[in-house]
Amino acid sequence: MRMTVIGTGYVGTVHAACMADIGHEVLGVDVDAERVASLAAGRAPLHEKGLDALLARGVETGRLRFTTSLTEAAAFADLHFVCVGTPQRPDSSAADLRYVDAVVEELGPRLRPGALVVGKSTVPVGTADRIARRFTDLAPGTEVAWNPEFLREGRAVHDTMHPERLVIGVASDRADALLRAVYWPMRRAGVPVFATDPATAELVKVASNAFLATKISFVNAMAEVCDAAGADVTVLARAMGADSRIGPQFLDPGLGFGGSCFPKDIRAFAARAEELGAGEAVAFLHEVDRINTRQRRRTVDRARELLGGTFAGRRVGVLGAAFKPGSDDVRDSPALAVAAAVQAEGATVRVHDPQALDNARAACPDLTYALEVPKACEGADLVLHLTQWPEYRALSPAALAGVVRTPLILDARNALDARAWGAAGWAFRALGRPLSTVGGSS
Repeated sequence: MRMTVIGTGYVGTVHAACMADIGHEVLGVDVDAERVASLAAGRAPLHEKGLDALLARGVETGRLRFTTSLTEAAAFADLHFVCVGTPQRPDSSAADLRYVDAVVEELGPRLRPGALVVGKSTVPVGTADRIARRFTDLAPGTEVAWNPEFLREGRAVHDTMHPERLVIGVASDRADALLRAVYWPMRRAGVPVFATDPATAELVKVASNAFLATKISFVNAMAEVCDAAGADVTVLARAMGADSRIGPQFLDPGLGFGGSCFPKDIRAFAARAEELGAGEAVAFLHEVDRINTRQRRRTVDRARELLGGTFAGRRVGVLGAAFKPGSDDVRDSPALAVAAAVQAEGATVRVHDPQALDNARAACPDLTYALEVPKACEGADLVLHLTQWPEYRALSPAALAGVVRTPLILDARNALDARAWGAAGWAFRALGRPLSTVGGSS
């Protein structure tokens, strides 16, 4: 099949590369000429496992091309996936749909009769219906469907090629058949397809993100209670997760979530529910958001406490800048937020990350960065573990103890082996865990 992918950010680049790899002819479209040139040369603009090879293969075979021209896109195909960003509006919690609307206004007059426009962007419920009404004026006969993505950064290629489910929100049998044909290898492999109306498809995405964010904030709220009660949140989370009705996924106590999806999506969901008169039904999402934000402040407070009540004149080594492992994305990164807050209180901070240093420098140029972990921790009075990269779990605590001034670490992700660090002479601290379970002295 021939198709375009409009918007080559995180979702669009992965979707375009994967669709080309399963045999479709794909034209990626973006307003950023520099990005288009890089993609056309087979270079991925982001770190994502397996994406470089996929992109290069698509370009080499000719099944994947890129352009800045919507006129070319409209002439190339009658199936168009919209993957542009929907950030939070600067003046409210609602989603900013200016990029979606710009695509509609610019693409609409160029479309051929019978085109199908498929949204993959995360949008407030009702967006597909509003767009469809606009296309009635701009391009009569154009259909609109919604096909949300459920990608995990760091595993996006895998999640596209081997999804747990496909959700297609359609208004006709023709649109249903076309989208089923797009994903023929996944359907052949037995992936379930949930065909519904566009509004339900839009809601499946934001409701899923809201539920996962709620699980994270719930276990972090329990970590606060554990700190007050002298209990161990890591054991609590494992015991809860053993219940099949709850499950262990996303019950990871620590610094909380960040990135370009969960924070802005739950805020936009709550804002849209208010517009619909159903705000009370999702009022709990405001507390989910507050708990998540509070984890950053709790981490800074705990670090300050470990240093005797002040950061002034202290050196702090930071392990992690990306909002999660497997990605170079630092958008709304809890790790960077904590590092910046610690430095703002007077500490000398040096940050390491296996993949995200360039993006971190661009986002927080006032911080100091190190290419190697020992350099980040050299002479440190405190080490903060803020992103749970596997590289940090593989560190030798004994070797690292030789470069710091004081072997003191705060594991804000509850991901390191407390006993191994304690045995190597470190005072090991974590959120939501009493000293008796993490070792070391007060």
